Amino acid sequence: MLSSKTGLSALAAAISLAAANQSLAEKKYEELIVKGQYLSINEVTAVKTPTPIIDVPQSLSIVTAEQIQQQGFTSIGDIINYTPGVNTSQGEGHRDAVVFRGRRATADFFIDGVRDDVQYYRSLYNLKQVEVLRGPNALFFGRGGTGGALNRVTKKGVIGEDFARYQASLDTFDETALGFDGNVTLSDNAALRLNVMAESLKNHRDFYEGYRFGVNPTLRLSLGEDTSLDISYEYANHERFIDRGIPTGADGRPVEEFEDIVLGDKNVNESDLLANLFRVTVQHSFSDALKGNLTAFYGDYEKLYQNFYASSYDQAASPNEVTLDGYVDTTDRQNAILSGNLIGEFATGDIGHTVIFGVEYIDTSSDQDRWNAFWDTTSDDNEVFSIQRPLNLRNGVGVNANGVVTTNNFNVDINDDTRVKLDVTSVYLQDEIEISEHLDVVLGARFDSFDIDVNNVVANEKRSRKDEEVSPRAGIVYKPQENISIYASYSESFLPKSGEQFANINGAANDLDPNTYENREVGMKWDFSNGLSFTAAIFENEESAPEVDDNDPNAFVVVDSEIEGYELQLEGQLTDRWFLSASYGNLDGEIVNQSGPTGLRPRELPEHMASIWTMYQLTNNLGLGLGATYQDESFIDSGNNAELPSYTRTDMAIIYDVSATLRVQLNIENLTDELYFPNAHSTHQVTVGESRSARLTISGDF
Repeated sequence: MLSSKTGLSALAAAISLAAANQSLAEKKYEELIVKGQYLSINEVTAVKTPTPIIDVPQSLSIVTAEQIQQQGFTSIGDIINYTPGVNTSQGEGHRDAVVFRGRRATADFFIDGVRDDVQYYRSLYNLKQVEVLRGPNALFFGRGGTGGALNRVTKKGVIGEDFARYQASLDTFDETALGFDGNVTLSDNAALRLNVMAESLKNHRDFYEGYRFGVNPTLRLSLGEDTSLDISYEYANHERFIDRGIPTGADGRPVEEFEDIVLGDKNVNESDLLANLFRVTVQHSFSDALKGNLTAFYGDYEKLYQNFYASSYDQAASPNEVTLDGYVDTTDRQNAILSGNLIGEFATGDIGHTVIFGVEYIDTSSDQDRWNAFWDTTSDDNEVFSIQRPLNLRNGVGVNANGVVTTNNFNVDINDDTRVKLDVTSVYLQDEIEISEHLDVVLGARFDSFDIDVNNVVANEKRSRKDEEVSPRAGIVYKPQENISIYASYSESFLPKSGEQFANINGAANDLDPNTYENREVGMKWDFSNGLSFTAAIFENEESAPEVDDNDPNAFVVVDSEIEGYELQLEGQLTDRWFLSASYGNLDGEIVNQSGPTGLRPRELPEHMASIWTMYQLTNNLGLGLGATYQDESFIDSGNNAELPSYTRTDMAIIYDVSATLRVQLNIENLTDELYFPNAHSTHQVTVGESRSARLTISGDF
């Protein structure tokens, strides 16, 4: 049973409200379809079947390219701030890290439904929409997806259209961005589209700088009335300064007096990414009732990140000194993925079926190593420095707290060097069963064979493990009327002990089964006229984690833990001129170890999260947007000794259409200039949120 009593009350009220409105005149299905609210197989989106959102027994949010531009989003983190049930983690300053319903993830990212698991910051320049799914998603995505998944849907060529669009931005930190989106019809059967992005990175923190460059040409070919082919190549080149934030003090909260101090090395803290991504997708309609698609993906990623960061700080004993640690890490990964789906629609008597049968094969080769810092004064990876602005450290050479010159060498102390070969073979089947006009049942399962070989070069040790898991999914959707659905669902997922980045299986981890996750969810979706929709969900996620017994190294135990909560979201057009998106999320949980419940709350689990964004068209040319995000306090560490304070951040947008082909836009972030700390990686690595900034954007067609 779900135990979120407040959530149950909220959902019951929503369902009662829906029931009270059943006497409203029924709307035709076509009238309920609004832009961004229909997941079509032609868009290769996350649910993989042509299913309206209202019929999907799961919580999900879609953010369109138009919303991304309107709110001035420049990162995945910006989108997460306005999405219920999810929040951000610091990601050590070099990667996207999303906390889906209390589960931190750095690998549950996808491009057009294909896995994109390397740790980096993902750009938004070439996207049609971003889909954020909550709850385990193993049926379509396989391993991981324990709390959710994020799928980026890219722009494709459009046959029959010719356009050229540009965008140029400048903000008060002197960060600049240029973007281009052009499409040309080559013939009646072909179109070429090109998206290009170049950004110079700046923010409120000392030393922070970098750049991002991306180019993504796509070719759309129509190979007849029933077949289309999309060919895509993306080149990404990113470089940025790594900022791991500031420490917490004796009270367990971030030390605000250090808000302007960067505890790193201006010339060493750096992340570089070079990626070449190839995608080919063919889609074919065998008949009106049977469609198929096949996607081949190859990704070649080269990444380096190196940094110093605060590893220890004792405000009571030495308030003006901090201990720094550091490392350099490289990753060289190649992902080859082949994924195919057959989607059929048919009836058995009076019962309708939408069946998807899919197969997927993933071949991954990944080499990664890490070298610890090594200071000649300590012959260790830790050294103590005086806290000052700027820190007395450049190019790995500095003066420690005792006034002695110290030099780091990243070539002495190797932490790990692993060569990984991974083969994953998957088969899945799902049937969306339309029992009647008002009742649908969804049943499905996925089988994954996860075969990993790890060569631990440092230990001169080779290990292998093969996991075979079945991930079921079941859901029921009741529709008292066409624009209202009430659903219940159950799903499972798993994560092998090699982890999200499968860097190692050492010691007893080689003998342990994967962690498994169960999700139970009850919710409702209500589509009003004019594209306004309301959704509500209550959920419970349960984790079962095999571990080595604390009292017997030769024995294993399984530890179960739960996270539960509820989400509410209202989004769409209130009137022809007024758009609103408002959400609220409530999360609760308790850490469970081998001795049982601990009374401790999981880290990165704020109880309350809320956001609102509203856009009002004052005139035909002038629009005004205003938004706010709130995040409750949360713990940074599992011992509940350090915490992030709650905060509210306010944002604003002014949009003026000079003409049909020219728009001027001003976005102001953190309008009230609040000092806030949105996330952290560990106790003494707390992110300092951006101070007030304004971004001016000019966009248009030519």
